[in-house]
Amino acid sequence: MASIIAESTTQTPRAPRPQRPNYAKLHAKPLPLETYPLPAFLPQNPLSILRIAYALISSYISNSSSHPAPHTHRAYYSAATRSVHVTDDISVRALWESGFFGKGSLSRSEPEWLEREKKRLGLVRDKAGETSAEITRKRREERREGKRERARLEREELEAQLRKEGKLTATESPLVTEQEHQIAASAGDAASDATFDGRSATIIDPLAAKEAEYAILQNQEHLQLIPYEAFFLSYALGILDVYDPASGQRLGSRDLLKLFRHTSVFPPLPANRAPPVDDPFILNYVVYHHFRSLGWVVRPGVKFSVDLLLYNRGPVFSHAEFAVLVVPDYSSGLWRSDERLQKIATTKKKEEWWWLHAANRVQGQVKKTLVLAYVEVPPPEEAHAASEDIGALLKRYRVKEVIIRRWTANRNR
Repeated sequence: MASIIAESTTQTPRAPRPQRPNYAKLHAKPLPLETYPLPAFLPQNPLSILRIAYALISSYISNSSSHPAPHTHRAYYSAATRSVHVTDDISVRALWESGFFGKGSLSRSEPEWLEREKKRLGLVRDKAGETSAEITRKRREERREGKRERARLEREELEAQLRKEGKLTATESPLVTEQEHQIAASAGDAASDATFDGRSATIIDPLAAKEAEYAILQNQEHLQLIPYEAFFLSYALGILDVYDPASGQRLGSRDLLKLFRHTSVFPPLPANRAPPVDDPFILNYVVYHHFRSLGWVVRPGVKFSVDLLLYNRGPVFSHAEFAVLVVPDYSSGLWRSDERLQKIATTKKKEEWWWLHAANRVQGQVKKTLVLAYVEVPPPEEAHAASEDIGALLKRYRVKEVIIRRWTANRNR
């Protein structure tokens, strides 16, 4: 068996991996803002305060702005997808490279459809490396090839054992499965059909075909922002302008908040009806804003059956360390003081115990730590009184984190 493994390893050497882009340089800024750090203050060196004063005066005189030029990025709200679309290529790259906001509409995460199409058509040679989708595809292909190689080695070992026991002659090889014969036969049929289809061959000039494809090739991909991502960029950072595609008017922060809260439920609420204090948008945004302010890169977590994923630096550097579930909390003293509010709190949907165990088990399988983000929901009267002031409204909600880990008796002694 050892000789077989040594033979196989010498026959199939691994190809060198292509050089990847310098992600530390591409994603150096955690947010799409320009920052101007001050020099360090050294208590043992009183003259260091002069450097700080010089930096402050220089920044004031030069009128340096933290917002990019042009002042803001443009986007529009899509009622069909209930998301915000960014179509400008410069804005798409700025929002993705500085904070990992949104996802490409035709890509897995990073908007790279145009680069993939150019490579597929042979219009460009990327010397910097491959896209993340191509790297993932090749990694899966290597994993699939490794499984085939392991199955072949196990089959050869079994054949050698059968020959040793005299149950199999040297000319027989019954362990080649019928499925392998079918795959080979279907591949041969497909090749013959592609070659001899009864039609005459057409001579195509490859250079002319590439020029025509390059002329009509346009970027059909846009950056798709989830409502709480768009509201964070528009309200908290002030670098995104969202427009209504029907009227062409810019939506202010109050209009955006009202729109996102009314459309966060299905069917959408009518315009003349006040949204509930625990609508999905306000709860998700409070938690999103909370973790973004702590320096985490926050991404949607629908792939792992959670609300949010927390990355230390970003998805291109490492996997998400924490998975967050947003849980509304009605246990504050204001909800208990009024009998009417107590009845409202009891009618709210409460998850069963098995739901928590299922979510925790899923995160354990993918090596993530489950975090329950409890959001203290204010009473309806208190929230509606502060609905005109967005800052006062958000202050009514408080976030508490609870880490859940699976406990097993054998491992945790």
